[in-house]
Amino acid sequence: MQNYSITTLGCKVNHCESESIIQILKESGWTSVPLGEDAKFCIINTCAVTRKAAMQSRQAVRHAIRSNPRARIIVTGCYAQTEPDDIKKIKGVHYIIGHAGKHKIPEIITSTEEKDFVFPVTIYNDIINEKSFKQMPVALGKRTRPFLKIQDGCNAFCTYCIVPYARGRSRSMPLKNILDNIIRIKKSGYREVVLSGIHLGRYGLDLSPQTNLTELIKRINESRAIERVRLSSIEPLELTEAIIKTVAESDIFCRHFHVPLQSGDDLILKKMRRPYTRSMFRQLLYRIHELIPDAAIGVDTIIGFPGETEEAFKNTYNLIEELPATYLHVFPFSSRKGTPASSFPDKVPSKIIKERCKIMRDLGNIKKKEFYKKNIGKRVEVLIEEKRDKATGFLKGKTSNYLPIFLSGNDDFKNTIVDAKIEKINNNNSLFGTI
Repeated sequence: MQNYSITTLGCKVNHCESESIIQILKESGWTSVPLGEDAKFCIINTCAVTRKAAMQSRQAVRHAIRSNPRARIIVTGCYAQTEPDDIKKIKGVHYIIGHAGKHKIPEIITSTEEKDFVFPVTIYNDIINEKSFKQMPVALGKRTRPFLKIQDGCNAFCTYCIVPYARGRSRSMPLKNILDNIIRIKKSGYREVVLSGIHLGRYGLDLSPQTNLTELIKRINESRAIERVRLSSIEPLELTEAIIKTVAESDIFCRHFHVPLQSGDDLILKKMRRPYTRSMFRQLLYRIHELIPDAAIGVDTIIGFPGETEEAFKNTYNLIEELPATYLHVFPFSSRKGTPASSFPDKVPSKIIKERCKIMRDLGNIKKKEFYKKNIGKRVEVLIEEKRDKATGFLKGKTSNYLPIFLSGNDDFKNTIVDAKIEKINNNNSLFGTI
């Protein structure tokens, strides 16, 4: 019997793929063991989106080697795709498997164990040449709200971003497969699915016949295959009026959008190769708020891009402060080898980047608290999670508009959608309600 442990770093798509890998290994007769226990194989699904993520990936690999000296070490994911030569320098690694081989781990292990291979075995394809979406088993892990990866890769090639080099160009799951998978998720007892991808707004443009995200959303809405569908991040120009209106009129699509801004300064946006202006972004968020006043709107920002002056930073801050954004993801700029921005002049000192990130995160906390307070006293539908909150012992769940709520009740409510009233917010910005 093959037993293994798996460590995952990075984005939601990476976590979704790890859950799919777990399903593949389970079907191949492998047994999962908790981290820290003796395992014959240790899989590290890495991230490379920032220098810190790459460093954390290396640390995770070395930790696995130290903790399991007799185990075979398998490194996969974005760092394995972009920097296989760096991983080869880590003594004790046995397999380096790029994205194209993720779904073939049992097959790769079996084929190499039977022969006298020299380690590390490297399975690496030029991901840019990948043309078709590699479907992996639906990731039905321990989440109450499973992710369904429907798109991979990115065509944008923003000047700061390593992702297109790590994942290749945009590739989409056929529409029928998506509908079939959602039905399968519902039949497995789940109430909500999160549609995820690397560049979700490009969905369907590579398929034949061609389709798009707007059409997919309409088809899912008509199918009513599951109680709730949540969208992950969508680029500003790809979040169309038709999508917003469909969500506004739907009783299954969650009233929640996540829209990357990155910078609120037009010159920095141009340097980033982002195809919109601060004015266009402003119009989009006010339009969402106009059509869906209670919608949660998350925004990404990158702070400290080369050439970001104090004025440019203030443009970002002032724009976010003005807009009906409800929470922020704040990322410090990270220079990535091989991207155009890595050679841009006028680097911002790390101390200033750190100070500006704190200012933005403080603004994000203010925005979140304001949004939470606006919802006190409202009646909402909450999907209760499988696990209680460890600190309070309360049931916990999320509303359609992404509010985390603590509720009292018995375990029968787990994995059900309940009507609740939001009663109060405590000093830790936690919301409490009653069923």
